[in-house]
Amino acid sequence: MAKLPHIQLPTALKERLLQGHPWVYRNHVPSNLHFPSGTWVRARCGNWTGYGLWDANGPIAIRIFSEEQVPDPRWLREQVQAAWDLRSPLRDKGCTAYRWLFGEGDGLPGITVDLYNDFAVVQTYMEGAAVLLDWLVDALKAAKPLQGIFLRTQHRASDEATDNKPDSKIERLWGQAAPDDLVVKEHGLSFQVNLYSGQKTGLFLDHRENRRFVQDLSQGREVLNCFAYTGAFSLYALRGKAQHVTSVDIGKGLAEAANTNIVLNGLDPDRHTFVTQDCFNLLNSYAEQKRFFDLVILDPPSFAKSKQNRHAAQRAYVKLNALALRCVAPKGLLVSGSCTSQVSPEAFKEAIAAAGASAGRRVQIIHEAGQPLDHPVPAHFPEGRYLKFVVGRVR
Repeated sequence: MAKLPHIQLPTALKERLLQGHPWVYRNHVPSNLHFPSGTWVRARCGNWTGYGLWDANGPIAIRIFSEEQVPDPRWLREQVQAAWDLRSPLRDKGCTAYRWLFGEGDGLPGITVDLYNDFAVVQTYMEGAAVLLDWLVDALKAAKPLQGIFLRTQHRASDEATDNKPDSKIERLWGQAAPDDLVVKEHGLSFQVNLYSGQKTGLFLDHRENRRFVQDLSQGREVLNCFAYTGAFSLYALRGKAQHVTSVDIGKGLAEAANTNIVLNGLDPDRHTFVTQDCFNLLNSYAEQKRFFDLVILDPPSFAKSKQNRHAAQRAYVKLNALALRCVAPKGLLVSGSCTSQVSPEAFKEAIAAAGASAGRRVQIIHEAGQPLDHPVPAHFPEGRYLKFVVGRVR
């Protein structure tokens, strides 16, 4: 421990560090400090001490892992096991796909692990995480029998998240290859996922409970699902006895993937239509045609990757929701989501209010949600709250 580099931090950070915030930005460390990524360091701020990993690149210089010790394999196994135990209610409900580790939310900053049946997909958001991979593989295997463990390295992407790119690469860390037609279960529905290609492997895990909520709203309704991807919201709406569901997404091959999921679950394909088109353009076209839906779902990709894009993202949410509101039938429902961490829950609701003013509508919020059990947000790390989900009655 005596050989660890010691870094003295500004006293202004002490309150935040005492609360448990895991990030130390580069502008808060001496400019003359240079270490290889993955170097364990001891940071001090007054009488506070923390042990973290140094990153040579990026705005975050140190990610704090522990205030008690330099992490070792045993320490990491304990963190992985605690995260496993937290997700037991999901397993009790028969869900076989969920986020096993949510980085800072589970005390392992810069690292996430998604579980799909017996296959784990690790994603890292910093170069320094490479020093933990061998320990992490052993810890995952110790907590659950697995068939394979894979790695995506998020920090290698320039501006966008690697797993948001169709050509993102994934490498096998341990075990056997996963089948291309892997099928997972979520609240009694089956979804085909592909760990090697596509966005989020074909299933956005954080909307699991929100999809189930939409199911209960769908009976007898004409539903429009925008940014549908492989049709997860659409499947829940169909199971909820929607009259008809129209799914919209511009991505290639998504119509076929959605149809595969519909057939897989024995749902009626005649009650579903997939439109491969830009959602903004199609919503504008529907609005001009005065085509209305009883329930419109918006689940767009992130509109901002940094604080500099925050205002542009806010404008995009206003524009998108205004277009959607013009397509909602009288007394219909708008379901609107945001995964943009740079836009707060209050700012998102302000965008919906502004969209209502633009469209000549009023939105009465009847339900609001954040992240589910497998995406926990520490009270000391509000940056971990990124997901917003609002259901509004349109008047």
